[in-house]
Amino acid sequence: MPTVGYFFLSVVVLILGYVVYGKIAEKLFIPNPNRVTPASALTDGVDYVPLPTWKIFMIQLLNIAGVGPVFGPIMGALYGPSALLWIVFGSILAGGVHDYFSGMISLRYNGTSVPEVVGQTLGKYLKYFMRFFSLLLLVLVGVVFVSAPASMLANLTPAWANVTFWLVLIFLYYFFATILPIDVIIAKFYPIFAAVLLIMAVSISCGLIFKGYNFYNWAIQEGRSVLANVHPDGLPMWPLMFITIACGALSGFHATQSPMMARCLVNEKNGRLIFYGAMIAEGIIALVWATAGMTFYESPQALKQALAAGGSPAAVVNEVSLALLGKFGGILAILGVVILPITSGDTAFRAARLIVSDMVGLTQNKVKNRLFIAIPLFLIGVYLCTVDFSVIWRYFSWSNQTLATVMLWAGAAYVVRRGSAHWFLTLPATFMTATVSAYICVAPEGFALKHNISVTIGLVFAALCLIIFLTRLSDFRQKIKLELDFAPLAKSPTE
Repeated sequence: MPTVGYFFLSVVVLILGYVVYGKIAEKLFIPNPNRVTPASALTDGVDYVPLPTWKIFMIQLLNIAGVGPVFGPIMGALYGPSALLWIVFGSILAGGVHDYFSGMISLRYNGTSVPEVVGQTLGKYLKYFMRFFSLLLLVLVGVVFVSAPASMLANLTPAWANVTFWLVLIFLYYFFATILPIDVIIAKFYPIFAAVLLIMAVSISCGLIFKGYNFYNWAIQEGRSVLANVHPDGLPMWPLMFITIACGALSGFHATQSPMMARCLVNEKNGRLIFYGAMIAEGIIALVWATAGMTFYESPQALKQALAAGGSPAAVVNEVSLALLGKFGGILAILGVVILPITSGDTAFRAARLIVSDMVGLTQNKVKNRLFIAIPLFLIGVYLCTVDFSVIWRYFSWSNQTLATVMLWAGAAYVVRRGSAHWFLTLPATFMTATVSAYICVAPEGFALKHNISVTIGLVFAALCLIIFLTRLSDFRQKIKLELDFAPLAKSPTE
C-alpha cells in the first residue's frame, strides 16, 4: 500500500478511536451534566471565565498543538511507517485517555493545576516533585515555542527582521497573553488561528496527493518488511521514536494546558469532545507531517540530509510547504505552523503562572499578583533562549513524556477511588514508564548506557512501579480525597 494510503487508513482509525474508546473513557469517569463547574462557581473574570464549548475546543487544540505534532513526527518519519502506528494507537490508547482524565480530574478539583491533581491522587511527595517538574517543562516549552517560530519568521522576512527581532516580539506577546484575562486575547483570536491550522493540514494533505507524492514505503523499496526500522543512523525504534514524537501521540504538556480549559467549561458532558477530541485532532495533524516526511523525500537518508541542512525541522516545513502549495499557499501553510508554537508558548507561561499561584496560594484577580509571578518566569525563559535548540528539544521531549507518565498513574489512582477499572490507565502508564526510563538510560543527554542494558532497566522499573501500584490499591480507595462537589443545578447548564 502506498504511504498516502496508510495516512487515510490511519485517519479513519483515529476517528473510530474517538467514537469508541473515547466513550469508554467517559463511562469510566461518569461526567455529571447537572454539576456546577468551577467556571460558574468561581468566576473571576481572569482565569475562571465561562466560554462556549466550540470555542473551548478550538482553544484547547491550539494550546496543545505546538510544534510537537509537526516537528516530532517529521523527525519520527525517519523510522518509517511505524511512526504512523505510534501516532494512531498512542493517541487513542494513551494520549486521548491522558488528556481526558487530566482535564476532567482538574475540573473536579476546581480547575487546579496538574501538581495539585497529582498530590490529591498519589500523595504529597509526588505533588512536590511535580511542582518542580511541571514548571521546568513549561519553561522549556515556552523557550522551544519561541525559538522555533522566530527562526521560521526570520526566513520569511527581510534581513533586518532577524531571529533576535522576532524573539523579542514573540516574548512581548507571550507576556501580555500570560497576564491578561483569558477572554481578552486567547478566547477572541484562537478560534481564528485554529481555522488557519486546520486549513494548513488539509492543504498539505491535498498537495501530497495532487502533486503525485505517492512513493511506496521506504522499507519496501529496500526489500524489507513494511514496518521495518529504516532510520539512516540505525537508531533503535524503542524507546527513541516514542520520545521523539513527543506531542503527536502522548504529551504531558497537555496535562498542564487542560486545567486552563477546565476553568472555562460549563458542562461536564462536553469534556470528551474538548479533551479527548482535541488529542485526536492533534493526532491527525501529526499524521499529516509524518506522511509528508515519508512521501516528499525519496528516502530516509534524503529526509535526514534536509533536517541537517536546515538545522531543524522548520526547514523541512518550509521546503515541503513551498513545493506543494506554491509561494502564496506555502507561506500561508508556514504561517499556520508558526501559529502552532506561538499559541502554545503563551499558554505554557500562563499555565506556569497558574501552577505557581496554586502552589503559593496567591489569587490572580489582581494585576500586581500576576506580574509578581510572571516576570521571574520570563527572565528564566529569556536566559534559556541562549542554549542550543537541539539540546532544549531533547530534554523537552523526555520531560514531556515523563510528566505524561506520572499523570497516567494519577488517573489510574483516581479511577480506583471511584471504583472503576484502572487497567484502562495502568497499562499505558506502565508502558510509558518503561519507555521514559529506558530513554534516559540510553540517550546521550542521559546516562548513555548500552541499549540492551537500558531496555532491561526500563522494563524492570516499569514492572516495579506496577507492582507498587497494585499493592497500594486499598490505600488509594481510602486516602484519595474526593473532589469538591458544588451544589447540582436544577437543570443542565446552557451552552
